[in-house]
Amino acid sequence: MPPPHILLLEDDPAIAKTVVYALERAGLRVTHCLLVADALRQLAKAAPEVLVLDIGLPDGSGLDVCRHVRATPALQHLPVLVLSAHGEEIDRVVGLELGADDYVTKPFSPRELVARVRGLLRRAAAPAVAAPPPTGFTLDTDSQHATWQGQPLALTRRELGLLAELLRQPGRVRSRDTLLAAVWGHDSDSADRTVDTHIKTLRAKLQQITPERDPICTHRGMGYSISAQS
Repeated sequence: MPPPHILLLEDDPAIAKTVVYALERAGLRVTHCLLVADALRQLAKAAPEVLVLDIGLPDGSGLDVCRHVRATPALQHLPVLVLSAHGEEIDRVVGLELGADDYVTKPFSPRELVARVRGLLRRAAAPAVAAPPPTGFTLDTDSQHATWQGQPLALTRRELGLLAELLRQPGRVRSRDTLLAAVWGHDSDSADRTVDTHIKTLRAKLQQITPERDPICTHRGMGYSISAQS
């Protein structure tokens, strides 16, 4: 079986060289693109197992590539990791809202980057688990389709995973550690803050449909729960 294929979109030669070396040393196959146009051509030829992309590029934004991936049926479940010098919360939230699965800021540890890419590969290969939704929700993790109050939700894989875990036991408080292990994996290098950021984007999408109603409840120091009532 050939090694997993990673597509890297990065215009800084030094950073690209570091990333390619780290990933190839870990036994992964890497295709490196300098421009958005080149990455889009590669994606049209064949989908990689993971897409790693920078945001600021000479001919556009990596976020446009992320948008394209999530809007293309053949690519919509492709794991995307953003590698960016923009580390503010708003930058991470925008990236996650556009469908990125993970967000790593520069400067970064090559070892951590490899661990995160491997984590994405493992989770992409894991089977989906269906969850019985309470009133107001429909959810099918196999088809990656969810609705709230009859309206479709455009969720990333992590948002869908968090929603499925919360809906598994409506009304019960789920700790950040529990949600992190269930959605990102027990050996994930992600932190509690990752859960908070994804909950924030999930909550915003629900409230776009029902501004007057937030079905997700934050329990300070404990975690999150979701209401079983519509």
